[in-house]
Amino acid sequence: QVRLVESGGGLVQAGGSLRLSCAASTSTLGNAIIGWYRQVPEKQRELVATATSGGSTNYADSVKGRFTISRDNAKNTVTLQMNSLKPEDTAIYYCYYRSWPGAPWWGQGTQVTVSS
Repeated sequence: QVRLVESGGGLVQAGGSLRLSCAASTSTLGNAIIGWYRQVPEKQRELVATATSGGSTNYADSVKGRFTISRDNAKNTVTLQMNSLKPEDTAIYYCYYRSWPGAPWWGQGTQVTVSS
């Protein structure tokens, strides 16, 4: 079992910045993919950004150039620096962890609200 604890959500004005952090309870991140998804009511959860153990990153087109994901294998953490936030970034953000072939694990979610 993997426990993911998120922090850093909140309310910010459009154009502002927030930083999300997620700490995994595992002894090591190993080869797991770790990252962030987000969800708004009545819509499917969507990928925001992920990072592999090899340093590869993947971003949703809507956040490229504004968000940066960072993975710290020594601390078992992943952070998401979000700049130039837009109202459409408003969502619940979920930390994601998956070590293949196991099932994915999710954090409890943290609310991000961007006011116009």
